[in-house]
Amino acid sequence: MVKEATMRVLPRARTTDTQQAAGQAWRFNATPYWFVLPYLFFFVVFRLGPSIAGLGISFTNWAAIGTPQWVGLANFQAMTRDPRLADALRNTAIFSLVTVPLLIVLGLALALFLNRQKPGRALGRVAVFTPYVIMSTVVGVLWTWLLDKDFGLVNLALSSFGLGKVPWLVSQDWALLGIVLTTVWWTVGYNMVLFLAGLQDIPAELYEAARIDGADSLGLFRHITIPLLAPTLFLVLMLTIINSFQVFDLVFVMTSGGPGTATLTLVQYIYTTGFQFLKFGYGSAIAVLLFVILVVFAVVQTRAYRRGLSGAQ
Repeated sequence: MVKEATMRVLPRARTTDTQQAAGQAWRFNATPYWFVLPYLFFFVVFRLGPSIAGLGISFTNWAAIGTPQWVGLANFQAMTRDPRLADALRNTAIFSLVTVPLLIVLGLALALFLNRQKPGRALGRVAVFTPYVIMSTVVGVLWTWLLDKDFGLVNLALSSFGLGKVPWLVSQDWALLGIVLTTVWWTVGYNMVLFLAGLQDIPAELYEAARIDGADSLGLFRHITIPLLAPTLFLVLMLTIINSFQVFDLVFVMTSGGPGTATLTLVQYIYTTGFQFLKFGYGSAIAVLLFVILVVFAVVQTRAYRRGLSGAQ
């Protein structure tokens, strides 16, 4: 009798323990969300909220005073007849086509060089990355002095080699190149750090085994470094393209979009349209255009990366 009673009680006890364990497993733990809540608050208030509001404002005619007037797609239709917008698109595209390859190639080259076991490696990393921690306005003012036509150190250095003075920021032919040089000097250290992180995740044993098999430096780079660095390369390329299309602060400080429209970029034009001419509706429409361009680039890059991975497999 005792044995039968015990057999009847044990399954119930086990069932109860199992139910309690399942209940504990599915119990909601709010602690992590409290840590994330401050960021989510500021993200919703200062990023997501304004973005949604900007989408709605793009369909209106609003000067920040009074009631917005609904105009439908009129702002988007006006963009097709705006020559300044065409200049901003062209300048932004040229800026991206020049800066993105330079930042990728120079960032990777610096990462490969500073990843070697050599004296002064830590100092070199600090020297390359330090410009990135400087405020953009300070960088803009500094390089405005360096690129001055008459007294800038860059032109003084060119003159010492027998070259003429370049009107970096006052000529329509050279102003955008001056912005490119400043951007590369300022941000190449950030790409270098990302590439360094990717390089240090590659096992050293792979390089040693390849050297034993007779691989040279080019073979190591082609068959080991590039394939295993592909995720990092994709990330750096994505971030670099997005940042290049959003260039604003250096342009605002150094040239304000001039001379003429030589350095007018999309974000600079959005700022000028919205906050100087108080055309918030039209400025928001241009911002929506910029968002669509970035989304298209992101989708194309992601699909190309996934096809590359599937082809490699």
